[in-house]
Amino acid sequence: MESTVKLIEQYYAAFNAADSAGMLALLSGDVRHDINEGETQLGLEAFRAFLAKMDAHYREQARDLVVMSTPDGARASAEFVIHGEYLRTDPGLPEARGQRYVLPVGAFFEVRGGQIARVTNYYNLADWSRQVGA
Repeated sequence: MESTVKLIEQYYAAFNAADSAGMLALLSGDVRHDINEGETQLGLEAFRAFLAKMDAHYREQARDLVVMSTPDGARASAEFVIHGEYLRTDPGLPEARGQRYVLPVGAFFEVRGGQIARVTNYYNLADWSRQVGA
């Protein structure tokens, strides 16, 4: 359990440092990524492409992080608040003008062999849209 909590904390430390390579190093090769209100993607290359897209459109920090784990360490969850800036218009979303937003997020993980095998994120997209002036 303790090693899983540390793994998830490392993941968010890498996220906050904008260290995509550090995040990817913590994931299994067949990682499953469930995107909020979107598709499920599989594998490191898809996750790498997702991170590159996010970096192009947003600057974000996860704050007030709380990580919880099952006793066997196979599953974990994280609750945090994203503090972000919308840098460049993401296709299909409102126009970016450097708007700032603060958004509660819940994330769920599966851990296998000391690596993150699944990442599932949930947040309120309607709230985000209101904050960026949609």
